[in-house]
Amino acid sequence: MRSARQTTLAAMGTIAALAGFEHGLGELLQGPVAPAALVIQSWPGSAFYRSLQGEPALTVIPNLAISGIATMALSGVFFVWVVRFADRPRSALVIATLSVALLLVGGGFGPPVLGLILAIAAIKVTAPLTWWRQRRASPISRALAATWPFLLPACIAAWLMALVGVAALDYFLGIESVAVTLTVLALAFALLPLSILSSFARDAHA
Repeated sequence: MRSARQTTLAAMGTIAALAGFEHGLGELLQGPVAPAALVIQSWPGSAFYRSLQGEPALTVIPNLAISGIATMALSGVFFVWVVRFADRPRSALVIATLSVALLLVGGGFGPPVLGLILAIAAIKVTAPLTWWRQRRASPISRALAATWPFLLPACIAAWLMALVGVAALDYFLGIESVAVTLTVLALAFALLPLSILSSFARDAHA
C-alpha cells in the first residue's frame, strides 16, 4: 500500500509534470525558430495566458521546437519517476536533476521550483519515522495526521489555481487582480510544506 508520503509526492509531482508539459507544448507550437533571448514566452500572444505574461520560461536550446520536445520528454520522465519510482535509492537526486533540466530546456519556473521542493521531501520518503513516532501523542502530530486527507487536496487545488486558474479567471471572467494572484501563490506555497509534513505524521500514525 502506498504511503501518505509517496501519495503526496506522486500527486504534486504529477502537477509539476503536467505544467512542464504545457510549457513544452507551447514552445513546440512556435516551430523551429531561434529564441530571441534565454528567457522566452512559452505561449506568446496567447489570450489565455495573457495575465501570466505568456508563461515565461528559460531555455538554453537555440530552437524552440526542439526545446518544446525536450521539455515534454523530460516532463514525461519526471511524471513516471515520481509516480512509480519515488521510493528508489537516490530518488531525490533524480527528481532534483530532472527539475534543473526542466528549468534549462523550457519547463518554466514554477514546475522546476515545485520539483526541487519535492526532491527535498523525497530524501525522507522511505526513511524510518522514529522522530515522528516518538511524538505521536503530541496534539500537533495528531492534528497533522488527521488533516492530511484535506490538506493534500487543498494543496493540489491551490497549485492548479496558481498554474492555470489565475489565467482562466482572466480569460473567462475578466478577473485580473494582483491581490488574487499573490493570495493564490501564498496559499500554494503555504499548503505545500503543510501537506508534506502532514504526510509524515499520517504515516507515523498508520
